[in-house]
Amino acid sequence: MKKYNEQNDDNKKDIIINELVIRSVDRSRKDILTWRNALISAESVYYPNRCRLYDMYEDVILDGHLSGIINKRMDAVLNKELYFEKEGKKNTSFDSLIQSDAFRKLMLLIMETRFWGITGIEFIPGKFLDFEAIPRKHIKPELSLIAYEQSGIEGVAYTNVENIWVIGEKKDLGLLLKCASYALYKRGGMADWAQYLELFGQPVRIIKYDSYDEQTKSELKKVLDASGSSLSMMIPRQADFEIKDGKQSNGDGNLQLKFINAMNDEMSITVLGNTETTTSSTTSGYAQSKVHLEQQYEITGSDMNYMIGMLNHPKFIKVLHSYGFNANTGKFVFVKEKDIDYLKARMEIDKEIALHVPIPLDYWYNTYGVDKI
Repeated sequence: MKKYNEQNDDNKKDIIINELVIRSVDRSRKDILTWRNALISAESVYYPNRCRLYDMYEDVILDGHLSGIINKRMDAVLNKELYFEKEGKKNTSFDSLIQSDAFRKLMLLIMETRFWGITGIEFIPGKFLDFEAIPRKHIKPELSLIAYEQSGIEGVAYTNVENIWVIGEKKDLGLLLKCASYALYKRGGMADWAQYLELFGQPVRIIKYDSYDEQTKSELKKVLDASGSSLSMMIPRQADFEIKDGKQSNGDGNLQLKFINAMNDEMSITVLGNTETTTSSTTSGYAQSKVHLEQQYEITGSDMNYMIGMLNHPKFIKVLHSYGFNANTGKFVFVKEKDIDYLKARMEIDKEIALHVPIPLDYWYNTYGVDKI
């Protein structure tokens, strides 16, 4: 693979992404039927198309709760300390690369794969690590193709293109597939809540008049029009009138609030594996919150393993070599974090075992993160 830093910067004009016809995101109204039809289209055996599904993803991630928990899960990995290891020791020649803004953006794109299903990256020739994210609607993983048109099947086969890296499984549609339905239901619940507040959030003004007195009716109408925009009614005095507002079962709008909270909880469980690390419930306590936090640690650990697997992928190792980084004889590693409570408990057990069984010195160094002198 030819080194990118030996090529002219004019090659940036030749990157494949410049040949794509980019379309605007479809911002039309979305509902649960849209979600189902988009899923059917994406899972089609003969003509799979993810365009409608990804347009919907772009729409639902505007939800504040959903975007917050997604960022929380990604930051749990992005903020971990990372280094490059050769022969069991840290190699400082990769520090500038790891600390660069481009490398962090690359890690962000890798993490986004968990939510979108696929991610495409085109590395740009030059002296430093540089790349462009390939619009996901143009990636056809079933065909191993980057399509010129988002709904087309003509384009560039990326399997053997050295500077294009497509991450993700062909059939994976990402975690946003599950979250989208909850976000759409929540949006409907918010609309119902807003309508409830509009109808019953302010008093209703009712004026009665004699049906034969047209002059009084006209004067009263002028009074109502001039006295504000709250709900008002004019009815003949002889008419029998009654408002059925549903307040007996939902007097404070709590029904809609419970539904919205239920949808938020479902999204939290889908993304984080729990609810207590994001919101608190009236029945939660320290023990329950600790269990939920441990569940989130398990997910973070899985994401870290996924990240390490991608950064040490042979494809990316070749890309780094083209930028002048010899990563063939080493690997990227996350710094082991110390859980003090866990280490205290383990120390008590290890000290008892050491009284009866010899324990190698390397065990103490590795378990408790002590550097060898």
